[in-house]
Amino acid sequence: MSHTSQPGARLRGMRASAILGGCALGAALATGAASAQNAPPAISVGQIAPFTGAGAEFGEFYRDGAALGVDHINAATEEALGGPVIGEHLSEDTNTLPTPAIEAARQLVEVEGVPAIIGGWSSGVTVAVSTSVTIPNEVLQISNGSTSPLISVLPEDREADMLFRTTASDALQGVVAAQLARGEIFDDYSVESASTIFINNPYGQGLSNAFARSFQARGGTVLAQVPHPEEAQPTYTSQLAQAYQGEPEMLFAASYPGHSATFLQEARDIFEHTHWQFVDGNRSAEVIDAVGAEDLEGRYGTAPGQDPSLPGFENFAAAFEEAYGHDRIPPFTESAYDAAILIGLATVKAIADGHDSVEAITGTVLRDRLREVANPPGQEIVAGDPDSILAGVEAIMNGEDVAYTGAAGPADFDANGDVITPIAIWRYTDGDTETVQIQSPEEIPEE
Repeated sequence: MSHTSQPGARLRGMRASAILGGCALGAALATGAASAQNAPPAISVGQIAPFTGAGAEFGEFYRDGAALGVDHINAATEEALGGPVIGEHLSEDTNTLPTPAIEAARQLVEVEGVPAIIGGWSSGVTVAVSTSVTIPNEVLQISNGSTSPLISVLPEDREADMLFRTTASDALQGVVAAQLARGEIFDDYSVESASTIFINNPYGQGLSNAFARSFQARGGTVLAQVPHPEEAQPTYTSQLAQAYQGEPEMLFAASYPGHSATFLQEARDIFEHTHWQFVDGNRSAEVIDAVGAEDLEGRYGTAPGQDPSLPGFENFAAAFEEAYGHDRIPPFTESAYDAAILIGLATVKAIADGHDSVEAITGTVLRDRLREVANPPGQEIVAGDPDSILAGVEAIMNGEDVAYTGAAGPADFDANGDVITPIAIWRYTDGDTETVQIQSPEEIPEE
């Protein structure tokens, strides 16, 4: 069961009513069945999410997405093994900034002793946490929403292999964004010139560069790429003045809601410009409230994942709405669910391999089994399907191969810990956002 507190200055999950780990398994568990008195070890899982700061709008969704995954894996192991394998789900606030995120991760690793962390959402947070906390402490980190290409080649993780993600690199999103802007996707939408404004962290830098490179390769002109600080500013007029030099047709905004809610108003009110194109970080109710639906109407954006035709996403969406009553699913909510399920499945694999205590199920033990439960070949485990998850747990305990198909898409980790997911094209419509087309990985060119 997942227990987490409501957001506050420090967001820590409430402890489960009993410490479930450290129980001996016995012979019954080795055959895939255990009584309530002989329950499996149950690890603690940490999560870092943006409950405050520029991404505060999304934190509760990511917490709840992961919590649903914890509940689903525990329901399966309670039936198959006689108890949950995740005893505590502890969530901490990143403030959408690296320094508070490092503090949050240290709390989870050094005080709570978690072997695995879900998150973060911001690539700047994920890189800082992985290099300062999780990699040095050999803690598995699975990011649900960090898309910077830097994460694929992070030097500190080259040998460690402790950093994974359940969403695609922006090397893909940048190409689709450029295809969209250059008229390769919709006949009635095309621009010749653009400037970018981006958050000055690995996410913004990587996405701006990927878009600019691909846009120019398609014959477009990029007039400027302009960074802005990670901390929200009262004004962005100096950055906008740089971006609008030369009068680009379109401004490509690669930022977070707490920033773009301000600079889009200034772009309209001071620079009299509303031709914008967006990314996942701007698919936001906060932006709609700040800027107004009228000036956003019909503006396009891109985002990894969220293909509603995928059975895993359909299952997840229905269960998520029923469990939490949210009226929408922001990008990377489904990938938080996938991260939790995968940690749970890796824990089951560790148990099947004879790791019979909480202390024995370390971050490296989980890492070494992650690809085994995620990647083909093997019996398919479909996200959000209780029967499929249960059958997968039983198959793992019986020594059979399994492969997890996630809510965000295939969870087929490559050597860098990356997966490839679809890229959604969305737009602002009637004071909301809607997905209008899905680009499958097979449809996306390399550049």
